[in-house]
Amino acid sequence: MQEKVLMKGNEAIAEAAILAGCRHYFGYPITPQTEVAAYMAKKMPKIGGTFLQAESEIAAINMVYGAASTGKRAMTSSSSPGIALKCEGISYLAGSDLPALIVNVQRGGPGLGGIQPSQSDYYLATRGPGHGDFHVIVLAPSSVQEMADLTGKAFELAEKYRMPAMLLADGTMGQMMEPVVLPDPVETVPEKTWAVTGTGCAREHRIINSLDLSPVNLERLNLERFKRYEKVEAEEAMWESFLMEDAEICIVSCGITARVSRNAIVAAREKGIRVGMIRPITLWPFPKKALLNAADQVHDFICVELNMGQMAEDVELAIRCRKPVARCNRVGGMIPSPDEVLEAIYKAAGKEAGK
Repeated sequence: MQEKVLMKGNEAIAEAAILAGCRHYFGYPITPQTEVAAYMAKKMPKIGGTFLQAESEIAAINMVYGAASTGKRAMTSSSSPGIALKCEGISYLAGSDLPALIVNVQRGGPGLGGIQPSQSDYYLATRGPGHGDFHVIVLAPSSVQEMADLTGKAFELAEKYRMPAMLLADGTMGQMMEPVVLPDPVETVPEKTWAVTGTGCAREHRIINSLDLSPVNLERLNLERFKRYEKVEAEEAMWESFLMEDAEICIVSCGITARVSRNAIVAAREKGIRVGMIRPITLWPFPKKALLNAADQVHDFICVELNMGQMAEDVELAIRCRKPVARCNRVGGMIPSPDEVLEAIYKAAGKEAGK
């Protein structure tokens, strides 16, 4: 076990990726994730890895595509507008069944927006960031420790299911500094039986691409891929439950808003309001069963988000609209205060604020 070190969230992602065996990073600077690229630029040459600042986000994701096809652990990072440019390449990765890590440290939008934190890329990430029918595994950290832990987890899940994974953080998590225990280094990255490595005239050719002009074959590939997605949904959903044992109100939140919500929940409990929280750690697969079970227990849900209510729709779908789902939202880079979340809790409990 390594000792605790004080690190910024973006730097924790980069170091954890290196410890997970990633030796190929391709990116392009954009606030608020630039420290990921800067850290990789400093460290990769020292360990025999590849750092390349591409000419654009589009070039960077296609470089990831090339490296991933050889079976190597490869990653890129960006922030919201940059991720939008990478979407075609992410779709190619998914269509070629290639594992790779895409880090998105979100900023306000739409358009260029601002450089302050946001969670407004939820739809983009969880609905498949690109054209065609596909998913990527989406992990949402709420601490610098999770920034590190979930980076390694993302690589493992991506390789297990041969699909891209996205670490979806908000700008606050990327810039925040906290003590973190870094994971132990991965000794060996598993060999890939499907990788394009050169035949040496000793085996059959391996071809990796996302093009299939036969409708019958393309349908078969998509059906097989969705069978894999069903397995991911059944086995890989992750969440944290906080004070839900006797809760009558359930807050659903992730990232920085989950941390704010935790403070509000403690304050509400002191007022005698039985409120708890389910914090999704995987946004896809979404923890549907946990929320559906909570719907048998609580009378209200509250979604706390840095967008106009994107995750709230998934909560409504998960609980099959059996209970009301209120929104507590801030956008444009604004973060709700504990008092704002507390006010939403009071409203759901039918109490006046502060009483």
